[in-house]
Amino acid sequence: MNKLPLHGSRGSHNSLSSGLARAAGLVLALSLVAPAWANDSQRLRTRALAATCAHCHGTDGHAVAGEPLVSLAGLSKDHLLTQLLAFRTGQRPATIMHQITRGYSQEQLEELSVYFAALK
Repeated sequence: MNKLPLHGSRGSHNSLSSGLARAAGLVLALSLVAPAWANDSQRLRTRALAATCAHCHGTDGHAVAGEPLVSLAGLSKDHLLTQLLAFRTGQRPATIMHQITRGYSQEQLEELSVYFAALK
């Protein structure tokens, strides 16, 4: 008695191989793109943190000329972080910055310092 292959068995094997190849390709593509997504996500998170400073210190850290508030863009990250921490501990007097800085973690303050220092 001759055994005939099941209907579509060859096609099933080919479609399985094809599906595995596509899945492997997708995994490879995602592994190459995932770091870029992570960077974009981090960049957006940092910009969102910095946006909270815009009301007083201007868009992208450029305060309005002639106003008493400091422009943050381009200041050194060490200076910015030192000032933020001084506000947080009360070493530097302020009307509101001491309250604002207490709402951020150490990492967030460092992140903001790096962000504003990189702006021109």
